[in-house]
Amino acid sequence: MYHLATIETDLELVEILIAELGELGYEAFEETPTGLLAYVLDELYSEDALKELQENYQFSYSITEVAQQNWNAQWEANYEPVIVADTCLIKSSFHQIDRTYPYEILINPKMSFGTGHHETTTLMLEHLLEIDVAGKDVLDAGCGTGILAILAYLRGAGKVEGFDIEEWAVENAQENAQLNNCPNLRIWLGTIESVLPTATYQILIANIQRNVLLAEMAQYAQRLEAGGALFLSGFYQKDVADLLACAAEYGLAYTSQKTKNDWVALRLVKNA
Repeated sequence: MYHLATIETDLELVEILIAELGELGYEAFEETPTGLLAYVLDELYSEDALKELQENYQFSYSITEVAQQNWNAQWEANYEPVIVADTCLIKSSFHQIDRTYPYEILINPKMSFGTGHHETTTLMLEHLLEIDVAGKDVLDAGCGTGILAILAYLRGAGKVEGFDIEEWAVENAQENAQLNNCPNLRIWLGTIESVLPTATYQILIANIQRNVLLAEMAQYAQRLEAGGALFLSGFYQKDVADLLACAAEYGLAYTSQKTKNDWVALRLVKNA
């Protein structure tokens, strides 16, 4: 048997809660319009652990017991391929697609965030499809499945690197890099502080969460070359003013933005 936690929360917290719950042994997740569903084996369920998590994040929940399911089959039944800008196809290994696209990415996400289904991922993919990445060094901060780094690699970027704070996300991104024949795409476990202070990039991608972006803005700027592009997502339209004000403190100027269902992806440039 499993325990099912039905969680209601601000949607910008969903990614963080999935990561936190994954550390507590929850093994299957489904996003909903008001939060998410999370499943954990009976023997791994802890009411105290869930209440402790609730103290750190704002959410409400209810618990029910459900019979064991074939999560992989359920996921496959609900996981549809994604087409971005009629140019990039994101699919899993079990999808059969008749048409071909200039860029085709295989993603088996497991618990990691980034399948192209969420608005923020789609918006970031659109940005990457519009710019010239050929020969440029790219860093993906909080890479999740590695989908953004993989697209940059497939589009001819130079050095492409990514990191994530979750070990299972790093393993998943490394597996996806192999699936997409990206042998030189380097993914590691860590944070922006793990990147050498002397290392610089022409493109830096961060699809994380508002508070993390604000806290790490100075380090993003430090690791961007003059004239380099910074792409940020993982927040709502109401957060844009705060992010732009913070970015301006570190010489990062607004270039453009994309929006979808109130989610936003910003493009900034580092002043010379």
